[in-house]
This record gives sequence, C-alpha cells and structure tokens, in this order.
Amino acid sequence: MNPWMLFTCVLLYFAVLFAVAWRTSKGADNQSFFVGNRNSAWPLVAFGMIGTSLSGVTFISVPGAVGASGFNYWQIMMGHLLGYAVVAWVLLPLYYRLGLVSIYGWIEGRLGTSALRMAAGFFILSRTLGATARLYLVVRILQDVVLERLGVSFGATATVMVLMILLYTWRGGVKTIVWTDTLQTAGMLFGLGACIVFILQALDISGWQALMQMQEQGLSRVWGTEPAAKEYWLKQLLAGAAIAIAMTGMDQEMMQKNISVRTLRGSQLNMLCMALAMSVVVLAFLFLGGLLMLFAQQAGMTERGDRLFPAVVMGHLPAIVQLIFILALISALFPSADGALTALTSSTCNDLLAFGKRHDWSAAEQESIRKRVHLAYAAVFLLLVMGFRWLDDPSMIGLILKVASYTYGPLLGLFAFGWWTTRRVSDPWVPLVTVLAPVACGVLDALQPMVFETWRIGLELLLLNGAVVFAGLWLISRPTPPAPAPQAP
Repeated sequence: MNPWMLFTCVLLYFAVLFAVAWRTSKGADNQSFFVGNRNSAWPLVAFGMIGTSLSGVTFISVPGAVGASGFNYWQIMMGHLLGYAVVAWVLLPLYYRLGLVSIYGWIEGRLGTSALRMAAGFFILSRTLGATARLYLVVRILQDVVLERLGVSFGATATVMVLMILLYTWRGGVKTIVWTDTLQTAGMLFGLGACIVFILQALDISGWQALMQMQEQGLSRVWGTEPAAKEYWLKQLLAGAAIAIAMTGMDQEMMQKNISVRTLRGSQLNMLCMALAMSVVVLAFLFLGGLLMLFAQQAGMTERGDRLFPAVVMGHLPAIVQLIFILALISALFPSADGALTALTSSTCNDLLAFGKRHDWSAAEQESIRKRVHLAYAAVFLLLVMGFRWLDDPSMIGLILKVASYTYGPLLGLFAFGWWTTRRVSDPWVPLVTVLAPVACGVLDALQPMVFETWRIGLELLLLNGAVVFAGLWLISRPTPPAPAPQAP
C-alpha cells in the first residue's frame, strides 16, 4: 500500500482520538485526572482494560511466539483467571472500603511510609520499563513498514508518538482514557478478526482445517509436562495467577480505572468480564500465530518472532489488510501507553509528593505540579524508547515478563505481608529488604545452570521474589502489642 495513504489514515485516527479527548476533558480537575471523579461506567472500563492488559506486545509477540512454544502461553492465561478472581473478591473490597486514590495508601497505613515509597517506586520502575518496551515495539514496526519509506527517522517517529499520547491525556487523565481505551480496544479486536479471516482465505482452508494442521505440526500444544522445565504447567499456572494479582491488583495503572467505577459491585463485574473476554482474545491471538506459521511455511518465509506478523501482512496480503493492521497496531499500543503515563503521574503526585496531605499547595499549584510531572514522564518515555532501539530484543513479551518478575515481586511480598499478618515492621529496614530480594533472585536466576542440574526457574521467579520479601519483612518485624484492657469505671 502507498505509504502516504497509510500515513494519512494514521493522522485521521489521531484526529478522532483528539476529538474524544477534547470532549471528555471539559471541566476536568485533579480528581478527574486521577480517578475519573469516580463516575466511570463499568462496561466501558472492562472493555477498555482488555486493550490495556494486552497491548501492542500481545498483538505482535504472542502470535510470533507460537512457532517456538506453541499455545504454551495459554497456561499463563489460565493462571490469570485465578488471579483476577483474587483481585475482584479480595483486593477491590479493600480499596473501596478505604476510598483510596492511590492503592499504595493502604501499604502506608499498614506498614509505614518507607513501605509506601518502596511500593510506589517499584510500580513506577516496572510500569516505566514495561510501557516503554511496548511502545518501542510498535514504533519500530511503524518505522519499518511505513515511515522509513517516507524518509522519517526513528527518533522523529518516537517523538511524535510520545507527544500524541501526552497531549490527549494532558487534561482529562483517567476521565479521558476510559473512553479512548474503549475506542482503541475495538480497533485492535477488529484488526485481529480481520487478519484471521484474510489469512485463512490466503491459505484457502477453514478454521478447523487450520487447527488440524497446527496440531499435526505441534504448533497447538498447550501443556508442558516436564516438571523440571520452565514451561511445566503447574509453574505456568501459579506464575500466571501471581502475575495477574501483582500486575493488575497491585498496579496503580490498572486499579485506578477500576476504582473510578461508581460502585464496588460494578468494579467486580468489570474485572470478571474483562478476565473472561481476555481469555477468549488471547486464544484468538494464539490461533492467529499458528496461521502465521502455516502461511510462512507455505510462502517459504524465514521471519520468526516479533517480525513474523508484520512481514506476512505487509509483504503478502492486500492493501486493505495492511491498513487494518497498522490501525489495529496503533490501537493496541495506546491503551497501555496512555494508561501508564497517567498512572505514573498519579502515583508520583499522590504517593511520593503526598498531594492529599499538602495543604500548603492550592488546587491550582497542585495541578501545575501534576502537569510538570506528566511532562517529565513523557520525556523519560522517549529516552527509554531510544534505549530499547539500541537493545532490540527479538521477543519483547519475554523481556517484559522477566522485568515484571523482579519489579512486581516486592509489591507481591509487601501486600501479602500486610494482608496475612498483623506484625509491625521496622520502617527504616523496609527499603533494604525490598531491594535485596530482587537482587538475590537475579543472582539465583543467573546461576541456575550451576545450582540446578536439570531444574529451571521460569516466570515463577515472581513468586520466589515475593516470598523472599515476605520472609525479610518477617525478620524485621515484631508482633503487634495487644490492645490495652479497658479500665474499670
């Protein structure tokens, strides 16, 4: 397809986003930015969160990984369903009962100010790295298939993308992205369905015939049966549950949308509907990955991993499919990037700068500071995207899940300790425990071949990380003193 035509369609897509942002950000204030004035409709939030949870990495990397690991990712998705149930029935009631703007406010009340800052710090680190890795993947593909042919540099492409996200989240924050994410999730799912239909037509087979061919070639295998391997089903199931609990229930980006829903029941319905819909969507992405492998074999293509899907669409399918693919890819990108930028600003303002306690700052001063923080994170996003350009990992989803094992593990340990025990921690020691735990897990991960003969630790490293934090907090804590007996009148 003509690159100028693609470029024009992308600009029109951005125009629609800005129109939605302009309409929804009217009269917005800090409460609109942080929690959408707690007035979001749960069906909109649930649908939009599908796009936030999946992102451009899922759109590209999950289908691309089928050639190497089959439908193995489905094991993790089954674990996610267990984790989402815990979020809906354990964590959400807690957040609503306390009326939190930042979910890490509960950590402060339970474990102290140092624990709050470490929880917010690990969230900021993880979300910044994860969001920029996702952003890089999509920017790279847009650069390769469209903008390179127009003579636009990668740096210019990345700058414009970050600027677009900054501008349409500038005023409305959560109030705006609840609506824009809904629009973008619809675009992503339409693109997914269209690509499946067109590739089936190109292969001239039915969906059932395609699945049978995948099964014959081992592309549709789901369950890992070797206990020592990273892909063993129980490891993946537990890791999937832990990832969902930590990366959704203990993640300010995901939860700020949930707690913007009017009622707890609506928020729980949002979480459960989103979980069920996501399981179906992920299965469709895996099926698409199998189709891409069948097509690549038939066409004699050598591309694999993250480069397979773009290569099939842009090199072998009609122009209309190329347009749908580009728009769907952008739709997959923005729900994770805009939500991350908003959540990072929210966590910094509420957890680190303590907006709720700063009575010496007027509302206007707080809004001005919030905008400066928002702008600073946009600049960090751009710098990290350029860093990922230098790294250029062949499968970004593996990299993102690995980073999450180290950065969300301390969050899992902090929440678990606060929830399951009544012990009080020694506040100054919390940073040491939460930093040393991922360092120790990183050393163990690096030394696996020397420590274990056949056993390999995979994504369950997140659970191990959380357990080490839990144990460390136990060592620096003491029992809660009993309440004093009532005095006799």
